This record gives sequence, structure tokens and C-alpha cells, in this order.
Amino acid sequence: MTAHRARIMLVAIILLGLTAGCDQLPGKPTPDERWQPATEVTDFSQLYAQNCSGCHGADGHLGAARPLNDPLYLVLVSTDTLRTAIAQGVPGTSAPAFAQQAGGNLTDKQIDVLVEGMKSRWGKIETFKNVALPPYDLHEASAMGSGPGDPQRGAVAYQTYCAQCHGKDGSGGPKGGSVIDPAYLALVSDQALRTAVIVGRGDLGMPDWRTNIAGQPMSPQEISDVVAWLTSQRK
Repeated sequence: MTAHRARIMLVAIILLGLTAGCDQLPGKPTPDERWQPATEVTDFSQLYAQNCSGCHGADGHLGAARPLNDPLYLVLVSTDTLRTAIAQGVPGTSAPAFAQQAGGNLTDKQIDVLVEGMKSRWGKIETFKNVALPPYDLHEASAMGSGPGDPQRGAVAYQTYCAQCHGKDGSGGPKGGSVIDPAYLALVSDQALRTAVIVGRGDLGMPDWRTNIAGQPMSPQEISDVVAWLTSQRK
């Protein structure tokens, strides 16, 4: 072997060694650490932290908005309804639209990841197999034979089920804040009020429709009536 050929082989060996060792270079990020476009993020925890936690709480509860880490809420609301709320927002409230088609920054796949993640991580459908859930919205209530809400009947039902916490006139009591505060009523939709009456807020100690009075759950009609009374307090 000539000296020239020996030098060529030595250079080739060195280059091969450098190429093989590139993945072990100090400071080189691992595949999980490498930057990826926002539209390619498909990790539930990351998507939730970036888009939902500011309003709904870091772990899905104890936020300003309704807790999403609530098995009762997740069994009450359908997958399609939850997906629509994330994609299109909630009109009349501060909940924004996240779908790209609606001006948001999430792809359809990312919204699916959020919905499926909430349902699978925080939902416990087996817990409510034998529970007769009230209708989620007024359309469902009407289909099940419940009439529209009546504010006068709602005032009576409010005294029965709600006044012990929120006060006789709704302006606040020993266990709950005001439910007639104009600022509060301006921020929440009619459906949000209905959901709160049905589901409560377990993270804040507010009971659901079954446990305001032991052994006397609210009927679907009473739920609609209380919501009608609450909405009649808007100014």
C-alpha cells in the first residue's frame, strides 16, 4: 500500500467516525427536544397547558371557568358538543374559537386530541351507568317532554334547592357567592347556567342536582325553571 493510498484510507476512516458520532455531539437535542411547528404538537398535556389551562385550571379544575376535570360534566356533555365548544367557542361568552377555520390556531386533529384526552383521562362513564342524567340543554329537555322554564316557578325552586348556599335573594350566602351579580350573569351563557345547576362545581364544593337536598334530586322541569329565573335577573 502506497503512502498516498494510506492517507486516503485514514481520512475516510476519520470521516466515517465523525459521521457516526454526530448524534452524540454535546448539546445536540434529542428527538423529543427538537423544535416542531405548533400545528404538529399532538401531546395532550402540552396542548391543554397552552390552550386551556389559563381558564380551566392547570389540571382541569380550580380555574375561573368550568372545570373540565369533572367526570359528571364529561358524561353529561356529548363528544360532539365538547368538540364544537372547543372548535367554535361559546357565543356570548369569553370562550374563544380554537379551530383554524374559525380564526384559531388548532388543527382538527389537535382538537380531537384534546377531546379524547379529556374523556379518557378525566371521564369515568362507568360511575354513572345507573344514573338518569337530566337533559343537557333545552332542546333535549323539550324532546323528553319537559316544558320551557318558568321564572316564577324557578323562584320557588330556587328557594328550595339553592337559597341555603346563595342567599334568599341570590345575592350570596354563607356557602356560595352571588348568582344575580350583573357582571357574573353577563359573562355566562344560559347553557353555562344550566350546566352549573346540573353538574355543580365539585372543585368549589357546589353540589350537583342530586345532592342539594338529600334524597330529593331536582327534576328536569325544576332545573329549567331555576335557569329561567336566573336569566330573568340579567339587566
